[in-house]
Amino acid sequence: MDFLTETPADAERRRGLRKMRIVATSLLGLAAVVYVLTLPYADGGWGYVNTASEAAMVGAIADWFAVTALFKHPLGLPIPHTALIKRRKDELGRNLQEFVSDNFLTEEIARDRLRSAHVVERVGVWLRRPESRERVLTETVRVANAGLMRVRDDEVRDFLDEMLLPRLVQEPISPIAGALLDGIVDAGNHTGVVDLGLDQMIHWLEDNPGVFADVMGERAPWWSPPWLDQRVIDWGYKQVMTWLQDIRHDPLHPARQALDRLLHQLAHDLQHNEDVQASAEALKERLLTHPQVPETVVGLWQSFRTSLLSAMDDRESYYWKRGDVLLTHLAEHLATNPEWQSRIEGHLGDAVAFAVNTYGSELAEVISITVDRWDAEEASQRIELFVGKDLQFIRINGTVIGALAGLVIHTLSQLIH
Repeated sequence: MDFLTETPADAERRRGLRKMRIVATSLLGLAAVVYVLTLPYADGGWGYVNTASEAAMVGAIADWFAVTALFKHPLGLPIPHTALIKRRKDELGRNLQEFVSDNFLTEEIARDRLRSAHVVERVGVWLRRPESRERVLTETVRVANAGLMRVRDDEVRDFLDEMLLPRLVQEPISPIAGALLDGIVDAGNHTGVVDLGLDQMIHWLEDNPGVFADVMGERAPWWSPPWLDQRVIDWGYKQVMTWLQDIRHDPLHPARQALDRLLHQLAHDLQHNEDVQASAEALKERLLTHPQVPETVVGLWQSFRTSLLSAMDDRESYYWKRGDVLLTHLAEHLATNPEWQSRIEGHLGDAVAFAVNTYGSELAEVISITVDRWDAEEASQRIELFVGKDLQFIRINGTVIGALAGLVIHTLSQLIH
């Protein structure tokens, strides 16, 4: 918004400022009228009123000068040390920047405010309410819908063709793949995949003994009798099943150890054997440069987007039900688990401290930069619009206090004489 854009709130401030100016000026005028009317009777009892009105005028004029001198030259006269905001606008901006930086944008204050706010607990309590979880899911769906709909298929295809796939073709992946495979095997993270594969093979053989028999029967010699072939096939089937089950239930089975040695060797070759690296890179390049790859990826993206949009639109879908369960679980931990609260608030505090320590000075500098860009006259008018109404009370107080001071002084003078 432009600096001088008038808003309804500005119009209300302007009316309030004008009203208070009229009140303060009216008091000055009233004091002047009283002074003139009581001047002929100043030697009598009306002298108290006359002196009080005279002092009220002095106080009112002095405070009018002080308030006016902040924003402009009183009566248009270039009196020294007047129109302070116009002349010292930039310095005021820098001082305000320093004040904010030293008193607000500090790590201690930010951490203290974060701790006293109990943000994590309050979020947990808020998420406990069904309507709050509904709102979170609704907003998530709205944002996700907007994001998914904005990503067009041709943009995905252009990203693949022009950026991702060419970059992957140029980037050597053999050392990375080798190091990753080595770490996976060392940590034993591949055992789950091996177990899954063994389970699937065992279940397939249990469900398809006939297929196994057909495959083995095709390899039997023509001259062997069928009854002998069947016995051999049955024996082989049992041996394969027993062997697979032994591997599945024995973590130290020689077959598992042999597979581990093979994977370790492959990982080593991918990192250090130039021939294996060249073969892996050639295979990667053939796969990534195949014309069907972008089409396949785009097709997968279309299917994923369609299924996700459909699930998000259906409030009875797995997405909504599972999302509500996860948010409920999260709310309970955030609201009641002190360990979670302490850990998350610690991370939030570190993030806030990093932001304040790293960018605090730049954030505060926005104040001085913005003030520097303001026109001096416009800045003075704008600031007066915001604080001028309250400053008029200084004029009113000056008038009242001046009258009281004059009355006291005149009384003391009469008592002394």
